[in-house]
Amino acid sequence: MEPFVVLVLCLSFILLFSLWRQSSGRRKLPPGPTPLPIIGNMLQIDIKNICKSFSNFSKVYGPVFTVYFGMNPIVVLHGYEAVKEALIDNGEEFSGRGNSPMSQRITKGLGIISSNGKRWKEIRRFSLTTLRNFGMGKRSIEDRVQEEAHCLVEELRKTKASPCDPTFILGCAPCNVICSVVFQKRFDYKDQNFLTLMKRFNENFRILNSPWIQEKDNQQSEFNIENLVGTVADLFVAGTETTSTTLRYGLLLLLKHPEVTAKVQEEIDHVIGRHRRPCMQDRSHMPYTDAVVHEIQRYIDLVPTGVPHAVTTDIKFRNYLIPKGTTIMTLLTSVLHDDKEFPNPKIFDPGHFLDKNSNFKKSDYFMPFSAGKRICAGEGLARMELFLFLTTILQNFNLKSVDDLKNLNTTAVTKGIVSLPPSYQICFIPV
Repeated sequence: MEPFVVLVLCLSFILLFSLWRQSSGRRKLPPGPTPLPIIGNMLQIDIKNICKSFSNFSKVYGPVFTVYFGMNPIVVLHGYEAVKEALIDNGEEFSGRGNSPMSQRITKGLGIISSNGKRWKEIRRFSLTTLRNFGMGKRSIEDRVQEEAHCLVEELRKTKASPCDPTFILGCAPCNVICSVVFQKRFDYKDQNFLTLMKRFNENFRILNSPWIQEKDNQQSEFNIENLVGTVADLFVAGTETTSTTLRYGLLLLLKHPEVTAKVQEEIDHVIGRHRRPCMQDRSHMPYTDAVVHEIQRYIDLVPTGVPHAVTTDIKFRNYLIPKGTTIMTLLTSVLHDDKEFPNPKIFDPGHFLDKNSNFKKSDYFMPFSAGKRICAGEGLARMELFLFLTTILQNFNLKSVDDLKNLNTTAVTKGIVSLPPSYQICFIPV
């Protein structure tokens, strides 16, 4: 048989198998755009703006629909009701971690973010217990964040009110908080070891040479050196990048909206003054500042598509049958930018979190940390850091833009996995 004929037959078989697999699977799953053989719906999705494509699909197929990335089906949840019903009302069934080839290649399914099943439950329980023992959730961790906020301010003073890109400095502060928890010490921002750690989170974790490694001969245990290194790496990546990006984006928004900055500083003057360090008790007396921090997180929509979930068992969901292991994508952007809960959601407006009497107003739609069983384990620390870092900066500095405010761009550079602010220059003018 000619090689060409063999090739044609093989390709035909692959094509037919793909068609059969997709058609048989689609009968059980929620509706969605018709996938092409092998490549699925990839040609119908704008990779540069996945959320917009999914939002358009939801208008046709409803809040629960299926798309195919290649031959793999992904069930997408759009809007608060669908996300809540899955992650909160059916939290256990939707607590799996969705399969991402790139993530699997890097993490090998280890650590707290990418793991599944028994491994994930044991590592999450262990991590939360250990972090509490190290001071998480206690007054001692607030002391560390306050100390780091003070060090951050001193570092910003060294810019001498000159224009600077705040990316590096704002990355150091939350990283040092994690260092103070995990390593029980903070580092100078120019310390070579600290700089190396900042660049390569997944290396130099020799500190894990501890009694936990007594477990190395127990093949059934999840507490092996590789898994623990992955867990610590997760703590640094999740605890540093997300908070530093939010701070960087937040300062850009405050530059763009000086009237908001002025109101926050007025509240700081009234509640805290210029000499006492801000503390978490102040937050309940500072509704406007609290609203601003929430609005920053809502507006920037840091992880628009959320981190992929997976169902841990076959489940009937809204009259559809979703097979065990199916990847679930929760569009957090559709919740954070819901126009009924947040009028004019594309506008930065702290009023979204204030009632008619200017008191802080909670919202169930506030899900920047996701929700349910897989909610970010560091949510409490992140909230503390954002409040204390921002209030301490605005207590000590006025913000000045290098560019005309009309030309200051606040549109995210990418709408992929993470929303990043465009680069900008800022001057920190001592008060």
